[in-house]
Amino acid sequence: YCLILYCLYYIVFSKMCSTSTPAFMAQGDFLLGGIFPLHYNQEMPDLNSTYRPPPVNFDPRAFRWALTMILTVDEINQNKELLPNHTLGYKIFDSCAYPLTGQRAALAVLNGVTEEGHGVCSGASPLLAIIGESGSAQSIVVSRILRPFRIPMISYFSSCACFTDRQKYPTFFRVIPNDDYQVKALAQLLVHFNWTWVGLIRGDHEYGRFAVQGLLRELQGTKVCVAYTEMIPLLYNQQRVIRTSQAKVVVVFSAEGEMTPFLRDYMEQNITGIQWVASEAWVTASVFSGSVYYPYLGGTIGFGIKTGYIPGLGDFIQRVTPYVYPSNPLMQELWEALYGCAPVSPSDSDLPLCSGDETLLEKHAAYMNTSSPRVAYNVYKAVYAVAHSLHNLFLCQPGAGPFENNSCAQSTNIHPWQLQQYLQEVQFTINGEEVNFDLKGDSIPYYDIINWQRGASGNIEFVPVGLFDGTKAAGQELVIKEDRIVWAGHQSKVPVSVCSDSCAPGSRKAVRRGELVCCFDCVPCDSGKISNETDSIECRECPEDFWSNSDRTACIPKEVEFLAYDTVGIVLTVISVVGACLTIAVLVIFFYHRNTPIIRMNNSELSFFILLSLTLCFLCCLVFIGEPTAWSCMLRHTVFSITFSLCISCILGKTLVVLAAFTATRPGNNLMKWLGPKQQRAIIFISTLVQVVICVAWLIDAPPHPFRNMEYERSKIILECSNGSSLAFWCVLGYIGLQAGLCFLLAFLARNLPGNFNEAKVITFSILIFCAVWLAFIPAYISSPGNYADAVESFAILASSFGLLLCLFVNQPNSQT
Repeated sequence: YCLILYCLYYIVFSKMCSTSTPAFMAQGDFLLGGIFPLHYNQEMPDLNSTYRPPPVNFDPRAFRWALTMILTVDEINQNKELLPNHTLGYKIFDSCAYPLTGQRAALAVLNGVTEEGHGVCSGASPLLAIIGESGSAQSIVVSRILRPFRIPMISYFSSCACFTDRQKYPTFFRVIPNDDYQVKALAQLLVHFNWTWVGLIRGDHEYGRFAVQGLLRELQGTKVCVAYTEMIPLLYNQQRVIRTSQAKVVVVFSAEGEMTPFLRDYMEQNITGIQWVASEAWVTASVFSGSVYYPYLGGTIGFGIKTGYIPGLGDFIQRVTPYVYPSNPLMQELWEALYGCAPVSPSDSDLPLCSGDETLLEKHAAYMNTSSPRVAYNVYKAVYAVAHSLHNLFLCQPGAGPFENNSCAQSTNIHPWQLQQYLQEVQFTINGEEVNFDLKGDSIPYYDIINWQRGASGNIEFVPVGLFDGTKAAGQELVIKEDRIVWAGHQSKVPVSVCSDSCAPGSRKAVRRGELVCCFDCVPCDSGKISNETDSIECRECPEDFWSNSDRTACIPKEVEFLAYDTVGIVLTVISVVGACLTIAVLVIFFYHRNTPIIRMNNSELSFFILLSLTLCFLCCLVFIGEPTAWSCMLRHTVFSITFSLCISCILGKTLVVLAAFTATRPGNNLMKWLGPKQQRAIIFISTLVQVVICVAWLIDAPPHPFRNMEYERSKIILECSNGSSLAFWCVLGYIGLQAGLCFLLAFLARNLPGNFNEAKVITFSILIFCAVWLAFIPAYISSPGNYADAVESFAILASSFGLLLCLFVNQPNSQT
């Protein structure tokens, strides 16, 4: 059913749009063909309704392009320097902006003045080149028809990238930039304004398909994502995707004829707030310049063809009226479209007869504005390209030609393919602009950036706000004057079109499962990681000595902790000094009463050694407080172990003396002679020397050293002393434990001595306290990190030192009277 309806549409539409006879023609020595969309249809028939012929509209904009070709040919014919003694003729046909009717127009151009046959062709074709077509879909059809005849074709408005294929389109040239440059410019525009969530709409033709493919290719590797891609079908139906999508920026590759029904539905749904990005095919379409369109299309931005200057165009257009050309039916349609009245009577239309006081209709107000033509200027350049190529052909010198055997073309029998050779190499300047073609038939890529703004009369005006120059270095092509842009909704602030709001510094983007990369959630950075940029993909880990701040936006130096002179450090210092002072006080008392019986009976020499070593034990705690250094780390355990070993050795010697003194009363026991003062000193020296040897070996092999502990708490640096060798550390403690155990065993054996001599019991109790403290120290030390371990060890030293001091010297043994 659809195919039948489509064919029926073509039959009716082709009859309503005449393509069999030329709209304009003029004789000349060499003939140029022109194909322009003088009529267009706004929509295809609806499948759900009874078929009615679609409306056919006259396009004054395209009519002005055709007049530009006529003016240009007349200008060249009057030029005595370009093509002297030769004239150009033309045949201009209407393609009706549709591929199938464009095909009929192309065939009509090839067949002669009319479609009637002229017998068998002889000699070269009088048609040297064709200026056309506007739409890429029409140009594809026309180019394929011309290909067997090798007739060159220069398009003024077909920008599809597909024409770069020289195998499919070997005779195609154009004075409009390739769409590859336009999509590159559009991609840079989207990236420039940070529009990361956009919609794409295209027409149902090669131009739209290739343009969308090119834009998607350019957007790869950027932050821009495409929310949807929709097509405006030939059998038009409503497009409601804009209403439900979050994309506030929509890029459209379509011609004005296809856009008309789409925009009508868009306006009927009263959708506003969309920032349109227009392709060059409709960015300067005057049909949308009426004030009624501004609430919906105001702020549209896009890339338009470069403007130029055509001398005499304004005067020429004003002279073209139905009254000057009464026999041309197009003139009557022009007047009806421009003024809404019939110029002559009778008329086929129902419009009233013109009175002469009418003004231009609002939607065609730009028809008379010839100050900066765009597409018309391309027509102007295309005709001049043919003229300059033909002129260069005539300048060919025999023997230096581009053809076989360096021959030249015969001036009286020029073939179109010979002209194409010169078209490929033509290079000329017009109004200061250089015109040439590359090997693919493309021209210099240059666009103006157009912004739709409200004019003084309320109509939409196309205001240049920048440019794109494809000849510049990468990154320098796009120039935008942002302060001159008016955005959708008559706003001065750049609109935002994103799937997800930007992630602030201190967080990273986490792509949602099954969605495009532009749709993401913002996840705060983990501790120790930062992101100091918006929309960071990942959080950067801080250097080893740094940590993230509370906002996760910067790395700050880690807090350094050690057992400093703060609350704990001061308390330990005070206790250490107090303990040392008490010990010294006892030492002074003992020294003062050294000659008294009680002191002498208490083995004053060993007592002095014990008090001296206890003083050193109290003071060695001070080495554990403060920032660890190489010397303090080595002194901590060595001084502590040697002083405690000295203290325990003295107690051991004292225990042996007590035990020997009360066992010597037994008959035959001469043990005391082996525990005289010299032997006692030897015992103390040897016991202490063993610990000294262990410490020296420790310091030589693997000495303790400062260590920055970052494992226990990653946000801090804990300065502590590494033991260097754990084996040596536990050997030191083990030796002290061995001494204490031996001392405890001997004291325990002497526990049953007479009550008046209770020193053995006191030693037993003091060693018991000492062992209890250090046994409790081991698990506490292992489970305490850094400065806490130092505090635990200091506490153990002080506790055991106080235990020995109080047990051994506060409760002095009684002496026998």
